[in-house]
Formats: sequence, C-alpha cells, structure tokens
Amino acid sequence: MESNLEQGKVKGKVTAKVEAKVKAPARTLKVLMVCLGNICRSPTAHGVFERLVAGKGLRDTVLIDSAGTANYHVGKSPDPRSIAGASLRGFDLSGQVARQVSSHDYEQFDYILAMDAENLVAMQSKCPPEHRHKLRLLLSFTNSRRLSVPDPYYSAQGDCDGDEDGFELVLDLVEQACQHFLDYLIAHEFPLEFTSNPSHSPTPSFKGGAAK
Repeated sequence: MESNLEQGKVKGKVTAKVEAKVKAPARTLKVLMVCLGNICRSPTAHGVFERLVAGKGLRDTVLIDSAGTANYHVGKSPDPRSIAGASLRGFDLSGQVARQVSSHDYEQFDYILAMDAENLVAMQSKCPPEHRHKLRLLLSFTNSRRLSVPDPYYSAQGDCDGDEDGFELVLDLVEQACQHFLDYLIAHEFPLEFTSNPSHSPTPSFKGGAAK
C-alpha cells in the first residue's frame, strides 16, 4: 500500500528570502589624515585609504585628503621614500601636495584622523568644541596597543631607524588601520538595505485518505 507521501504530488511553494546589502549614505563622507608635515605618514594614509575606498566602489561617496599641523613643507610633494615604498605596494602618492590644517577643515570633514598623540593634541587645542568629536587617532581603530604611527623622517626617532625600514613600518601600520577604519565606516555610516527575493521551495501535497 502506498503511503500518502508516495501518492501525493509535490507542488511549488513561494517563500521570501530576505537579503541585506550596504546602501550608500545620503551625504558624502569626508576623511582627513593628519601628521606633522604632511609629507610622510598622512600622505601614506591618504593614498592607502583612497585605494581601499576605490576597491569597494565608494570613490564618489568617501572623499579623502591629508594635511599637516605644521607649515614646514607646504606645497611640496611627499617624501620620495614614502612614494617609493608605497608604489611597491600599489599605492600612488605622487599627485599629492602638502598643506597645513586650516580652521575650515574642522567644519568640513567628518573624520579627522591624527597619526600620533602630539598632532591630535595640537588639533584639539584649535578645534571648536562642537567638532572635537571628529578628532581621533588612526590607530584607535585597531586592536593594537600601539596608538601612534612613528615619524620615519628623522633618524633614531620613535620606533623607526630613519631608513627605508621606518617607512615600511609606517606602511604596515597604516594599511592595517585603514582597513579597520573602512570596516568601521561601512558599519556605522552606511545603512543596510533589506530586499525580499521570492524563491520556490517544494512542499508535499497529499491526495487520498490515510494509509491502511
């Protein structure tokens, strides 16, 4: 004797599958990377983050710039050692020109990320109170105990030796921090858009009475 399942025919049942995808925010987000002279660390962070953003297809949604708290190198290109080291990893810094942080930056940018505590404090002393929440250390977005990207410009300064190894350390730290920051940005600034896609799943339909 055939069972009800064997006697029945399978019919298609429409179910809804809910999917979530990242939706671009209504406004353009602006990010400013800051170090002392704007020729080593902040241009590196600028170039690295710019490529990561482009890789996510967000070039028109997230705008990146860099500046220095001091005016030592205004109008100059990034340090040749920074350009060379970044180029070997696929980052282009050659088109950047150093500038100093201006009073307008505190209003215009949504995130202002310092490479070390000294530059953070320098900006906090000049930033209007209503914009100070925008100021953070770049490395604060990582789980590392290190909070400052060391300056590789001078020999025997910070954790760097003043040679190319110092610039490599900057790249290592900045690459990791920029990826973490991008993840943070997407999670906190990009709303999720939920869509419902119909799909068919077979469900049994029984004919006849109970099996005897």
